[in-house]
Amino acid sequence: MKTRGRKLSGRLQAVAAMVTKGNVVCDVGCDHGFVPVYLVESGISPKVIAMDINEGPLEAAREHIRESGLADYIEARLSNGLEALRPAEAETVICAGMGGRLVIKILEEGRGKLADVKELILQPQSELQNVRAYLRENGYRIVEENMILEDGKYYPMMRVCRTGSEQMAGTVWEDKYGPILLKMGHPVLEEYLHREIAIYEQILAKLRENGNGQQTRIEEMMEKRKTAQTALSYFPSYQPYARGCAFLS
Repeated sequence: MKTRGRKLSGRLQAVAAMVTKGNVVCDVGCDHGFVPVYLVESGISPKVIAMDINEGPLEAAREHIRESGLADYIEARLSNGLEALRPAEAETVICAGMGGRLVIKILEEGRGKLADVKELILQPQSELQNVRAYLRENGYRIVEENMILEDGKYYPMMRVCRTGSEQMAGTVWEDKYGPILLKMGHPVLEEYLHREIAIYEQILAKLRENGNGQQTRIEEMMEKRKTAQTALSYFPSYQPYARGCAFLS
């Protein structure tokens, strides 16, 4: 099926690429429906349920779906999170382009709807450490990660599968920066970590220059820098922390 719709951004193409081919997909927060159209046109998914909490974007999605001639393959539904998803209706759920707190809220409130879902494709825009910790603590395992740089912004994303009720161990730096991104030595993450450390060092220099009353803030920045440096130790090119750091099993 030849793509006729609007070209996806690199971020959304990377999200779509994580979907297991042949799966029926539910895109939560579908906005204008670009990902659902791309998934069907590209032959990745035979059917997509495009859901959004706002009628305006959903109507734009319906128009895009009609223009693409895909009304038989994509259904648009008004839905607060996963409320409008029926049991066993989708094998993949996408939550992309929203804050981490909202991602957690959708997953928590939609627990019953997710029982039959095989995979989650998540691309939180913030609070990734909290999202990854939530997944670990609620019987999910991150099985694939990617990270891209687009228009000056960094976008991490992950494919997640249910493992059961057991809690999985994790570290602060793994939750913050991604266990698989670290294990694979992802070059975009390496660039991001160097940038993070440089920012922390600039803040520390200014805090020390300002003098008294900044000790709590200095200690906070030093801890954040240490976490980023520990994460960077997964990359062989970073010498100060490379020795004695084992990759994840």
